[in-house]
Formats: sequence, C-alpha cells, structure tokens
Amino acid sequence: MGRPLLLIAAGGTGGHMFPAQALAEAMVRRGWRVKLSTDARGARYAGGFPHVVEIEEMSSATFARGGPLAKALVPLRIAGGVASAVAGFLRDRPSVVVGFGGYPSIPALSAAVALRLPRMIHEQNGVLGRVNRLFAPRVQAVCCGTWPTDLPEGVEGYYTGNPVRAAVLERAAAPYIVPGDYPMSLVVIGGSQGARVLSDVVPKAIARLPEEILANLRIAHQAREEDVARVTEAYDRAGILAEVKTFFTDIPRRLSEAQLVISRSGASSVADISIIGRPAILVPFAAATADHQTANARGLVEAEAAILIPESALDPAALSEHIAAVLSQPDAARQMARNALAHGRPDATERLVEVVEHLARKET
Repeated sequence: MGRPLLLIAAGGTGGHMFPAQALAEAMVRRGWRVKLSTDARGARYAGGFPHVVEIEEMSSATFARGGPLAKALVPLRIAGGVASAVAGFLRDRPSVVVGFGGYPSIPALSAAVALRLPRMIHEQNGVLGRVNRLFAPRVQAVCCGTWPTDLPEGVEGYYTGNPVRAAVLERAAAPYIVPGDYPMSLVVIGGSQGARVLSDVVPKAIARLPEEILANLRIAHQAREEDVARVTEAYDRAGILAEVKTFFTDIPRRLSEAQLVISRSGASSVADISIIGRPAILVPFAAATADHQTANARGLVEAEAAILIPESALDPAALSEHIAAVLSQPDAARQMARNALAHGRPDATERLVEVVEHLARKET
C-alpha cells in the first residue's frame, strides 16, 4: 500500500499559506505525500514548503477583482479548475483534502465534495472568509485558528489555533518581567505593512505618560516607510528612546522581552502574542473584511489578556491612559500575561495533524 496523499488547497496570501506550510511540513515528517493546490500568486509563497511537496497551479478566479469581462469569465475559469481537480483526483486520489481559504482553494474543495473525499477547512480569522463560509457546511471538520469564531448556524468548529513560526515557538511561554522602576520595553506592530493610525497616535500617547514611566521606557515601533521619518522625529521631539523601522526581523525576541504590546489584531499577530504570553492593547483594522480583526481580538479581550480600542475611538489621551494602567500595575500586567498564555495554542500544528489523520482513518 502506497503512502497516503494530503492535498492542501490555499489562496495567495501569507495568512493562508503559512499555516498551510506548517501542516505540510508536519505531514511530510509523518511519511505522507503532500501536494499544494494554489494559483500563480500563491505559488510565490510556496518557496518555504518542503521540496518534496508537489505544487499544482489550478485555474480559479474571484469576482472581487478585474473589469466586467474578467468578472464574466469567473464562472468559466472556476469550472475549468474544478474539472482539472476532479481529473487529477481520479488519477491520484487524496486521502484527505484541506482548504486554508482564498478563492484558489475552490477547485480542490469542490472536487473533494463531488467525489466525496474526506475534507476539512482551516480558518485563520475569527470570521470565516467567503470561500470557507461557502464550504463550512460541506466538510467533515472546520478547524478554527481564532476562538471564538463566528460560524454558520449548524456548523461546529474545533479550536486548533493558528500554527506559528518556529522562531515564535522558541519563545513560547518566555518568563514575563513585570513593569517596574527599570528599563521597560513597549513594542508597536501594525501588521506586515505597519499601520498609519498607530504612527499618528502612539507617539503622542506615549509623550503624555507620567515621567516615572517615560524615564524607563524603550520603544520598538514598526511603521510604513513613508512614516518612519516623522514617527522618529515625534519620539525625538518628546525625548523618548525609540527604534523605528519598517520591519523587525526579530519580532519574537522583542515580544518576549516586552512589558506591553500595541498591535493590530491580525490572526498571526494575535497568535504570536498569546503563545509568547504578553499583555496587549489591540486596535483592529477598521476596514478588515466583515470586521474580522475585531473578532480576532475577542478571545484575548474576554480572557482579560488584552485591551481593545476600536480605531474610531483611538486618540492619544485614551491610549495613554491604557498604557499607563498596564505599566503602573505590575500584578495586573502579570495576570494579563498569564491569561494570554492560557489562551494560546502552541500545539496548533499538532492539532491539525490529529484532525487530518482522524479523517483518513474514518475513510479506511
């Protein structure tokens, strides 16, 4: 009997592809064959997958982009992708098909439904994306990276958590140094491209802090390239020691050394914060589809590990009060860190592996 085949279907963004890569790596180590079904955009993110993973570019499309002609051709392109996926599955039948979201996962999941193959999806955010919402009632397992997740009526979810990078796992549950009368670190991250609203508000908020806090504070602030100069100037003007960059390559280390994190609430950021275990102030991206960043933050907020400030309510005075509250109450900050850690799922990849193998056993 040949080795079982896992077919992973994922869209062309890092948010979909990185958890897919983590599962691929784990299944290859367990002796499975693994194929990745994606589009040309997704294939650009596939360089980190194990070299033994076969990459299949599948025809698909979305109504969200392109002009009238492109939109008119969407059904035909999707149908072509589904037909190709069905033919491929008949030649080399997957033991399990896993979708990680994004429109490029439509052909493989549709073919799995048509052929009644074992199938599951993983949703990274607290609100199902359009494709995952479509397939949630049509799969045997809905794995959730964020908890709680808004699910369609009648659909049950399993909280696996979001797989994170090895560098984050190396810092999992790193001891938390409570705020005190010694150097303290505050990390400001706004997703892969920074966040203009954080660059506008955070320096002003920090400048309003009491002198006894300011004297000990060190800032690491991620900002857009066009904002770096003015953010640096704002900190300098206030006499605040700050390192401002477009990207920090050592965010896991910085998070582990931080007394407080101010962040957007993208799924991967929330996972990193919870696995390392740090108090946070979360500012969801107001324009996120279906307000999913607010949903992403909900678990940490309800666990009393994070403070949620809607973007519409973010101003220097309010933010400064929240920062001061955390950094002036060491016992409360320690409890927030513990609560964050309790909410994390450092074994997210292993939980996904368990679901895959469970579905494969049921099929046999």
